[in-house]
Amino acid sequence: MSEEDDWFERALRETDEESDERPVGDAERGSDGGPGESDDAQERDDAPDEPEDATGVPDESDAPGDGGAEREFDDPAVELGASSDDAEPADPFGGNRGESDADAGDGDPFGGATDDGEAGGGGTTDFDVDPEEFESEIERTDIGIEGLDDMILGGVPSRSLLSVIGGAGTGKTTFALQFLNHALESGEKGIYITLEQTRESILDTAAEKGWSFREHAAEDRLAVVAIDPIEMANSLSSIRNDLVRLIAEFEADRLVLDSVSLLEMMYDHPAKRRSEVFGFTRSLKEAGVTTLLTSEASEETQYASRHGIVEYLTDAVFVLQYVRASDFRETRLAVEIQKIRDANHSRETKPYDITDTGISVYDQANIF
Repeated sequence: MSEEDDWFERALRETDEESDERPVGDAERGSDGGPGESDDAQERDDAPDEPEDATGVPDESDAPGDGGAEREFDDPAVELGASSDDAEPADPFGGNRGESDADAGDGDPFGGATDDGEAGGGGTTDFDVDPEEFESEIERTDIGIEGLDDMILGGVPSRSLLSVIGGAGTGKTTFALQFLNHALESGEKGIYITLEQTRESILDTAAEKGWSFREHAAEDRLAVVAIDPIEMANSLSSIRNDLVRLIAEFEADRLVLDSVSLLEMMYDHPAKRRSEVFGFTRSLKEAGVTTLLTSEASEETQYASRHGIVEYLTDAVFVLQYVRASDFRETRLAVEIQKIRDANHSRETKPYDITDTGISVYDQANIF
């Protein structure tokens, strides 16, 4: 077995050594970047004007605004984390979820809509529709985030590839952990791959939120894999094959990769970067598991990923962003569903908060 193919066993061994050397809860950050690839990187033909989806076929729905070597996995749990409390978070936006402004009073700065669409200048939300009107034979699943699931009629298609894009501090990791926790609490299995943190830091984060990730890991229903982003870029083909095998052997229902941006940073040449990320995401789709990728937002706009690739290769895109009031006295957080293939969803921008129990979206309030 080559050194390159032995990444999983080395990751496991290093994790055990790490646990012996330092106390639980010692969070370490992974590398934010790495050396770029040499100029002799594999060239690809210029991409067509119209972006391609993960199948390589142009997809008009992608436009923003639409909705190695074989070996045994002795211990799939390499690195993991997340947590949350059960306490009901207070609504800092002046209204109660599920109630109109007529009930909540004038304290709602977002102008939540009443049933007749008059209060607060809101109007009935575009997802206030009978779900039976959108029934289909496609198997669907909930994200697991209160309020956000109400913005998606019937849930996202199962075994699809999802992405959440956002700047620093918008809650991308919390979103991913909550997404995975929803499956674990439903009796399903999950895998969490982190390129940024250690196993213990992820577990500590979950514990702070009241999510029982340690127990799930002990019961072999949760695997946490911590990989150095540089090692992943250098051995991506081998790791990709190993992950597909791990998913099958572990019988995982959901998988999280946090974050794909660090993987993208390993490649200087745009064509090489897109080719590698495309191959990686395609393998995950073929593995038949509902997958969530986190991605940093572009420095130019909050509505696109850093390299503008992820949103075109995934089936659903959730954008987490900052919204500053005109008087600049308060910065708020808002979520937008940029697209979901084969699902009807709200196109409104809704406020959300990050509490000690996770993310809560106030779907009855308006951000503008």
